[in-house]
Amino acid sequence: MSKIGSMETSRMPEGQSAAGDAADAVEAASDSAALDVVARTGFAVMALLHIVIGAIAVALVLGAPGQAEPTGAIEQLAANPWGPAVMWAGFIACAGLSLWQLSEATLRARHLPRKERFGKLVSSGFLSIAYGSVGLSFAGFALGNRGDSGDSTRDFSTVLVRSPFGVPALIALGLTIIGIGVYFVVKGAGKKFKEELGHFEGTRRGHLVSGLGVAGHIAKGVALILTGLLFGIAAVTNDPGSSTGLDGSLKALQDHTFGPPLLLAIGAGFIAYGAFALVRARFGRM
Repeated sequence: MSKIGSMETSRMPEGQSAAGDAADAVEAASDSAALDVVARTGFAVMALLHIVIGAIAVALVLGAPGQAEPTGAIEQLAANPWGPAVMWAGFIACAGLSLWQLSEATLRARHLPRKERFGKLVSSGFLSIAYGSVGLSFAGFALGNRGDSGDSTRDFSTVLVRSPFGVPALIALGLTIIGIGVYFVVKGAGKKFKEELGHFEGTRRGHLVSGLGVAGHIAKGVALILTGLLFGIAAVTNDPGSSTGLDGSLKALQDHTFGPPLLLAIGAGFIAYGAFALVRARFGRM
């Protein structure tokens, strides 16, 4: 170490230096092969959920019952003979993926410029919460606690609307979900997801993966936009019962002239997104 570097280190407050060393140690621990494997498994679990959700959406067009959202997909997986083991495995995988995203939002983001650091904190932080909530759903099913996601969303919307700042908060939530949906549409249309993959560029397999990514991201974005619109409608009309989450937004399409074909396309898109996510789980950059 140079003399100047030694002087700068000696000038650093002892508490700040210790905190930095601790953060570096935790970051190094988060780069472990074990967490990498668990996080990739979490991506694979989320991919499987998207495929099941897409299949449920397609089945809805054909008149079959089901909940086209994560809880409904988890319920389908829980129905097999290995249900409890699958539920606990899903919980561990999603918890690991949530932890990995949290480390992305905090520890690894420390080295980015301030603007990029904030963006990473928001995006990866949101994903950490989302994956963690899915993990809790797996744990709930493993413990025998099952419920209708539409009822849960309606109850949440009702409580929120009745709070002092409920209506603006519900509108903000709807706009946030719409914004995330637009992000997915733009990401898919602009093929920005290619930054996550680097193994198939310019190959025939790469064109297939790219097609799956485009269709899947756009379909998921459209579904999220519809979900956000229902939250907005619930706030404006003061009718929290109309806010039923992803499942309700997809089922609402059945009542419109061009709804069934659109629902079929969204279902196929979710299956495509799941297939893309499986490739991302195996070969994506971590």
